Amino acid sequence: MKRHKAIRFFMIMMVMLLQLLFLAWIIKEKYEISNFIALVGIISISLLLLFGYRYLDLHHEDYEYEKLIVVIWVPIGAVLCYLISIHLKLGPVIAAGFIGTAVSYLPTINSKSNYLKQLPVPIYCGTFVGMSSVFVIPSLGYVISAGIFAALFLMLSKNLFLGIGGKLGTIAFASVVFITFLNWMVA
Repeated sequence: MKRHKAIRFFMIMMVMLLQLLFLAWIIKEKYEISNFIALVGIISISLLLLFGYRYLDLHHEDYEYEKLIVVIWVPIGAVLCYLISIHLKLGPVIAAGFIGTAVSYLPTINSKSNYLKQLPVPIYCGTFVGMSSVFVIPSLGYVISAGIFAALFLMLSKNLFLGIGGKLGTIAFASVVFITFLNWMVA
């Protein structure tokens, strides 16, 4: 029970920290303001996020994790979308739309298969990772890395943020920000 609560707390803090990291990054790079004003803005947003988490019912009380055999499709969806978008030069929206439409028919292949019914969500989550610009994610290696991180995030956040729109996009966003931040730190 404590382990599940720790994982839940870790996932929520990870989302919050990545959002704050992204905001700080934008503020520091795009605006010429003092560090004090940037810090006050980030602290204000942090308090609003904590208030939202504390008083809104965003999570189930039971602890479930998505199966590895299901989330392994997230990086596959990311790679497919990236290849169609960048290498076939069809663009990210067409690529994501094509893949999303195609995978929506997977459950009809075998209507008795519970496995096929679970695949559209992780593949579609991967397409959001694959929609990244070549300026943000410059190579297939970065796409695979971000897709793996998104798969891990999807696996651990099965019962988090239920009923809130944009969960898959948030997962993809967090994974791309994390990989971009790691690349920035190394460079």
